[in-house]
Amino acid sequence: MHLIITDAWLARSRAIHLSGTRLAAAGLLLSVAVMLLAALLYHWVFLKGAREGWPVIGSLVRVVAHDEMAERDRFLRANLDAMARKVGEMQARMLQLESLGERVSGLAGMSPAEFSRPPGQGGALVSSRPMEMDELQRTLDALSELTDRRVDLLTVVESRLFDQHIRKNMVPTQEPVLGKTAGSAFGWRIDPFTGQSALHTGLDFQADTGTPILAAAGGVVVAQEFHPAYGNMVEIDHGNQLVTRYAHASRTLVKRGDLVRRGQKIAEVGTTGRSTGAHLHFEVLVQGVPQDPQKFLHAGATGATPDQRVAAKGAAPRR
Repeated sequence: MHLIITDAWLARSRAIHLSGTRLAAAGLLLSVAVMLLAALLYHWVFLKGAREGWPVIGSLVRVVAHDEMAERDRFLRANLDAMARKVGEMQARMLQLESLGERVSGLAGMSPAEFSRPPGQGGALVSSRPMEMDELQRTLDALSELTDRRVDLLTVVESRLFDQHIRKNMVPTQEPVLGKTAGSAFGWRIDPFTGQSALHTGLDFQADTGTPILAAAGGVVVAQEFHPAYGNMVEIDHGNQLVTRYAHASRTLVKRGDLVRRGQKIAEVGTTGRSTGAHLHFEVLVQGVPQDPQKFLHAGATGATPDQRVAAKGAAPRR
């Protein structure tokens, strides 16, 4: 493209040659300038219209502001919903922890009130800063992970304490007749029928006929029958080859296969079988060998660990 510029006053002319590249660059610069001018004018008009309350401009500004607020509300609502779900999960975990804590404290012999008592806190007040959403989310995630670990730990502790509690209740340390001391002890004595030396394989508790006989520990009834020597007899298996025998009963209240708990009434004192009067003959057998029941009852009275007592008991020699 050729442009010729003529000066009428000086009678001069000047020719300008524009190639395609130069023409494109000039058009581009002109377009950029027009867009910048339009943007500045648009911005100025909107600002002035918003400040002075022009009808059309004011409506457009309100629409734009409403859209921005709606978008912000949606964002905040989504985050609040996520945080609410997280807080709900944490509340459920805390309830689970509280329930586990009460059960564990009960098995451990602690008061639930002491376990649930809030820890003491305090210190100087230091100015804080606003917590951001990401920081709060990280804090909740860390708390959730810590809660999961505490739940797992308390579950294991509860399982072990419950196992110890079960083993303790399966050792015959409960007195079979309440308030009665043992008369004839375990060991060698003069037999009341023959007058000769004989091994007494249990303890005799003197009591009136009809006095309740209690299970010395929890277990399964493996025998309920009439025996020529023991009379009406009940045998309870407590596991680990540990069996208790209750003899000379006037009446039995359980049958073979029944599950009984520690301290449950299973029979009544009598004088059936080879007996000279109303009493309970109580035996403890380990692997079928009679043991001194007084050692078991003494362990229950002194609060010693039943497992240690059982481990300390060796099988009595057969005579």
